[in-house]
Amino acid sequence: MTGLDDDELDPTRRSWNIATRNHNAHKGDQAARLAAGEEILFEEELELLGELHGRRLVHLQCNAGQDSLCLARRGAEVTGVDLSDEAIAFAERLSADAGIPANFVRAEVVSWMQETALRFELAFSSYGAVGWLRDLGAWARGVARILEPGGRFVYVEFHPLVWSIGDTFVLDRDDYFAREPFVEPVGDYVADSADALGALDEPVPGVNDVAAPSWQHTFAEVLDALAQAGLRIERVREYPWANGCRVNRGLVREPGSRRWVWPEGVARTPLMFGVVARRDG
Repeated sequence: MTGLDDDELDPTRRSWNIATRNHNAHKGDQAARLAAGEEILFEEELELLGELHGRRLVHLQCNAGQDSLCLARRGAEVTGVDLSDEAIAFAERLSADAGIPANFVRAEVVSWMQETALRFELAFSSYGAVGWLRDLGAWARGVARILEPGGRFVYVEFHPLVWSIGDTFVLDRDDYFAREPFVEPVGDYVADSADALGALDEPVPGVNDVAAPSWQHTFAEVLDALAQAGLRIERVREYPWANGCRVNRGLVREPGSRRWVWPEGVARTPLMFGVVARRDG
């Protein structure tokens, strides 16, 4: 069982191809910025990942490779995997133009994890990942399979509760325990988040008319899937801010950072979580 069946796979790929073009259209010369040392990674990711130099690392659902290349620049031997043709082609060009070596694979991530002979010391995933996968159990078993004994999985993600909270902080959006897929195009969240996600000037959001299915997986379901796959949960974190992406229009920018936070006077709930799980052996 893969994360997506054939009927779901094509619109998801096509929607992400369009979204990738839209997102990167706002960011200018990213290769020059990376070559000059611009840091895209956030401190929460780096804290949980730990030492990177010389580590064999796979970046699952790597999108267009910007984070992957920042990991490689810190000394990791990086392989990035993503469904989108556009994302992987962009990542390969960005790697060459920025002079930061990394390997990129265009594949459906769950199928790739089930089939690859590669093994890694670190697996990493972040921000808008498992929501695009229907079968959470297959995803977790794949993560366990590609880790060598003692290897760790680090996952930093927007808390699924955020999709239930409306812009006026009322629970009037998606059901936290929804089972049916949500079918809509991948939005231009880079334009919506402005320079917190690297957009230049005041970008006009790009158009995407290809709808793709996504699924609501609760925080407990993510943890349980990893545990049921035989991984040992070592660390669990929750954060009252969102890195980069403005996941709710009621959030405000934290001065001097790329975080979005709750406005003063609003009771805070988690906006992100972090998990570290290890394959024993």
